[in-house]
Amino acid sequence: MDELLENGSNNHRVVKKPKLSHQSENLSDLIRREFAHHDPHVARVNNGSFGSCPASILDAQRRWLYEFLRQPDRFYFGPLQEGIRRSREAIAAVVNAAHPDEISLIDNATTATAIVLQHLAWSFTEGKYPKGDSVIMLHYAYGAVKKSIHAYCARAGATVVEVQMPFPVSSDEEIICEFRKALEKGKLGGRKVRLAVIDHITSMPTVVIPVKELTRICREEGVDRVFIDAAHAIGNVEIDLQSIGADFYTSNLHKWLFCPPSVAFLYCKRTASADVHHPVVSHEYGNGLAIESAWIGTRDYSSQLVVPSVFEFLENFEGGIDGIRKRNHANVVEMGKMLAKAWGTQLGAPPEMSCSMIMVGLPSSLKIQSNQDALKLRTHLRVTFGVEVPIHYAFPKDLDGRDTENCTSGYARISHQIYNTVDDYYKLRDAINKLADGRMQRSKSAVTRLVCPKAETFVNHQHFLNLPRRVSL
Repeated sequence: MDELLENGSNNHRVVKKPKLSHQSENLSDLIRREFAHHDPHVARVNNGSFGSCPASILDAQRRWLYEFLRQPDRFYFGPLQEGIRRSREAIAAVVNAAHPDEISLIDNATTATAIVLQHLAWSFTEGKYPKGDSVIMLHYAYGAVKKSIHAYCARAGATVVEVQMPFPVSSDEEIICEFRKALEKGKLGGRKVRLAVIDHITSMPTVVIPVKELTRICREEGVDRVFIDAAHAIGNVEIDLQSIGADFYTSNLHKWLFCPPSVAFLYCKRTASADVHHPVVSHEYGNGLAIESAWIGTRDYSSQLVVPSVFEFLENFEGGIDGIRKRNHANVVEMGKMLAKAWGTQLGAPPEMSCSMIMVGLPSSLKIQSNQDALKLRTHLRVTFGVEVPIHYAFPKDLDGRDTENCTSGYARISHQIYNTVDDYYKLRDAINKLADGRMQRSKSAVTRLVCPKAETFVNHQHFLNLPRRVSL
């Protein structure tokens, strides 16, 4: 760890961890050692859900925790606040915030959502906003965010309007068009749109959203506040907060920036930060969100303190985090195209609308016809084949005049991170091919006819033999 402060409340000398050298260690060996704790029997092509943390960062986290446990009083009055301040400064520099005070460290993007929506709900309950004014969110917003919007905003009197997102998608213009329609709907009857919640990268299906353009449109249309839910963004796409121009922006650091779970940042533009508070009220209430968030009671803050160590780790790679994300993007596109070719399908979005994750169509013979089918397949891949990958069900669009029996309705969301190898994707390819081949044989003896919109298709209900009845996300 690069920032453990030595004993004594007035001694702030920094103990530096020796940097790894390209000359003394092969990069492939470094990666293997740093991620040796991963299950070697699993093809882990799902970095997007929970991220990954190198062993050296876990060691740094452990040292921070032991430092707290050794003498909590000294830690609280010295290294804790200083360490969090340095982490905030490091993040502010990477995302181009105007000032580190605009950056708060919190548990995750869901916590950030609660902070922003709590502030909005107060505006409704205190009469600042009239009942019925609108909140806009994307149809493919993260499930917890959608529920939070209803729990905080709808309950306080807001009208919730969803942007009907197309998928598969081929251009930013499709998204912009639907967004404008939702804004018009939100303003019907003289209502005002008080908040637009926009994903930077939708989780499922994964698509990079043109947030800068949508924020500009919000300003033109008189939307009060813009909140960007960018849970997957930092370490995955370029972030320039001053260029984007949103009022609030959050991203998890444990997904694509190699931090241990869980830690995220919430950006609050200074002009939008008045009366924004952490939902856990502690002794620092009223001292600004960044200070409030730095102490919400006795707990383990070590995941927030290792951020500078993470950036030191990234120095081992050409181009640092920018170089990593560019290589991840190129590799996931290459693997996505390989899988689509092997399965006779297509990508769910063009490469320029993808990041280090991409959607790949599954063979139509798998008959993914519901979210439950998708979850069953995901579980079957994990349990039977040792492959971890999320599966998405997408109701086929634009069916008129097309052969719906062979349309793609299931997609795999694949990720690429530095620990992945081509064998991980071959393992997924071969597992799907095996299931699809078996499914084609079983479909010949199918006995149940289901009606698909505007077409008929035979479906064997015995999906994925030997599946457990209960499945987990």
